[in-house]
Amino acid sequence: MTTPTSTTAKLNPLARLAQQGQSIWLDYIKKSLMDSGELAKLLAQDDLRGMTSNPAIFEKAIAGSDDYAPALKAAGARCATDTKGVYEEIAIADIQRAADVLRPVYDRTKALDGYVSLEVSPLLARDTAATLAEARRLWKSVARPNLMIKVPGTSEGVPAIRALIADGINVNVTLLFSNTAYERVAIAYIEGLEERAKAGKELAKVASVASFFVSRIDSAIDAQLDALAKNASSTENSGEAKAHIEGLRGRAAIANAKLAYQLYKRICGDARWKALASKGAQPQRLLWASTGTKDARYRDVVYVEELVGAETVNTIPPATYDAFRDHGNVAATLEQGLDRAKMDLSTLAGLGISLDAVTDKLLADGIKLFEDAFHKLLGAVAAKGEVDARIAAKLPAELAQAVDAALADWKAGAKVQRLFARDAGLWTGGDEARWLGWLDIVERQSADAARYAELAQWVRAAGVAHVVLLGMGGSSLAPEVFRKVFGRLSGAPEFLVLDSTDPAQVAALDAELDPARTLFVVASKSGSTLEPNVFKA
Repeated sequence: MTTPTSTTAKLNPLARLAQQGQSIWLDYIKKSLMDSGELAKLLAQDDLRGMTSNPAIFEKAIAGSDDYAPALKAAGARCATDTKGVYEEIAIADIQRAADVLRPVYDRTKALDGYVSLEVSPLLARDTAATLAEARRLWKSVARPNLMIKVPGTSEGVPAIRALIADGINVNVTLLFSNTAYERVAIAYIEGLEERAKAGKELAKVASVASFFVSRIDSAIDAQLDALAKNASSTENSGEAKAHIEGLRGRAAIANAKLAYQLYKRICGDARWKALASKGAQPQRLLWASTGTKDARYRDVVYVEELVGAETVNTIPPATYDAFRDHGNVAATLEQGLDRAKMDLSTLAGLGISLDAVTDKLLADGIKLFEDAFHKLLGAVAAKGEVDARIAAKLPAELAQAVDAALADWKAGAKVQRLFARDAGLWTGGDEARWLGWLDIVERQSADAARYAELAQWVRAAGVAHVVLLGMGGSSLAPEVFRKVFGRLSGAPEFLVLDSTDPAQVAALDAELDPARTLFVVASKSGSTLEPNVFKA
């Protein structure tokens, strides 16, 4: 990406988009962008108002440059084995620096713009609780008011979006392709704000964008049109039929986006939204994403020029960004040709091309692409930083092949995602989902931290001298590990574990205790284990 060599009195095309009410964000991030001062130049020269990132962008930045060599070397030196943790250290540092550069935009626009987006792990796209927990953790780690957390607009993502907005966490909803999905997301945003308003909390500084992916729709539908055109070549009046079909190429994505904008206007005109707006709430703007041209036959800036409208955002990849600055045309195009847009989509349906089927597949494919990019990113972190170099364990060849085959099978079958979705089909299809509470136990227990603190305070105040856990097997092993790791804490009762019904062992422990000053905890995962029930009796 380049910056102009000189400024002129005349605004360049990128800067003129703001006059149409559209904010331009950059779909790119890299350490050198901040180090060189280039990001600050883009703000001054192009009126750049935000940035977005994703795992693929970070993978290219890390694998394709030496920008991150010091950070990766430091990770290797401390024998770091958590590649995701190392990536997050790098990403959070970049996001914080970019957010600081954009902070004046955030302040000047009164929290409308000036945002930098950071994505939750795409591996969590089908897990509401895990998405919510990671989003909150990243928000706390970055600690910048002009951060947006990217959450996919899946059915599992929608409840997380609502909760995050209620928390006051800014959200960039990603992977939106259909109006149906967008409307669900818009309702979640409104519900989150309503919950916040009901609690008497500020609305004005809570922001969200709904990221509509554009060019991928044309890529998918154009492929179907090409197949139809090929078949039409063998029919009577083939020339006319083929021309009719080919005339629809490159029209579906823009038509879909134009109709989404009309839905946005209807939502903003509704009394429910107006009630929130009167309390200072910002609209959830539509953000046009995937706006780089993927077909060389189309104008290289078509997905910018054709989607210019008020109260929208366009996040633009570097090549398209430079191209639009050079030769982009600026006009209010988003509400032009609405009848044609409706007709184009109707004609596609008449040809047997289902927009709903296309967008459903694009969502599934988009999740898979982001997952693959995330795995590639972690591979780049490990390779560039030799993060795993000090792990020398090696399996016998036959066993290594079996492990590799099992890992490949889990990846191909999306079994990690199925595991986090509690899919009992990974085993017998029976009641295995009952045994998977450990998947999100940290998040659930963290939510009860205040209650545990109150319990500890009560135990101390009551003069409890011993806490004895009565359990067997899995119910006692983890507590025993914690007992040995942490030892006895100053001012706290001694923690003991009784995991045997042997009369002599029970009697020996009983001799050490004052029952009046002992708290007994009967532990059983199933509730039907014989030994703990004997203790309880």
